[in-house]
Amino acid sequence: MDLQKMLRASVYLNRLIDNKKQLHWAPEARVQNAFVALDVELAEVANTSEWFKVWKTHRGKHDEGKNAEETLLYEYVDAMDFFLLISNLKNWNHVILNTQPDLAKIAGYKREQNMDKQYLIIKKMLFNAYFERSEAAFSHCFRLFIKMGLVEFGFSEDQIETAFMKKNELNKQRQADNY
Repeated sequence: MDLQKMLRASVYLNRLIDNKKQLHWAPEARVQNAFVALDVELAEVANTSEWFKVWKTHRGKHDEGKNAEETLLYEYVDAMDFFLLISNLKNWNHVILNTQPDLAKIAGYKREQNMDKQYLIIKKMLFNAYFERSEAAFSHCFRLFIKMGLVEFGFSEDQIETAFMKKNELNKQRQADNY
């Protein structure tokens, strides 16, 4: 997975949207919006995977024309996009890029049986990154998110990158179509 390529694509899309929609953000307002968007996207990942719905026999929502894994992957890369956007807005791109050499190591970690706890830790670290302006919390949060995709959900690096780039192209087309 080429995180640098994905980061460039995310930044380009963000600038495209800001220019097309003529958005003129105060820096803190833009950061706040990105954190809220990431928070919502993380919730959509949880809701799509349905790991927490212990009362259901068959878990995993799916969009029309996609199976549950494809739908989850597309929600996952939506959240990934906001991680990349925040890293750029906060000048924390090195957090993302420093993760690249560790992807294979992260993929080898043990699978968590308690996804609830992992999810709550991700959210706590996300809020610490915002409220305490903690780069270390953001880094930890991002690495747990990567682990969730590679280990808990079982996506390959290639699947994530391919889906991310496809979704990025779709989002550019949506902008061209006045989405």
